[in-house]
Amino acid sequence: MTSRYTKWRKSTRSDDGNCVEVANALDGTIGVRDSKDVSGPMLEFHPATWSAFTGGLRTGALNR
Repeated sequence: MTSRYTKWRKSTRSDDGNCVEVANALDGTIGVRDSKDVSGPMLEFHPATWSAFTGGLRTGALNR
């Protein structure tokens, strides 16, 4: 399933090995996987859902 995704990338802030990787599919779907288990399970998000999530992270809206 991961073959439909472009280059996987992880945050430049990740340096402790506990990371996720993100990639885009040609249809716009966003894939997210554990960087330590690249053949393991993966989550897929609709572009609008991913945008809302990352926007919430940036603005602090998801902080407790």
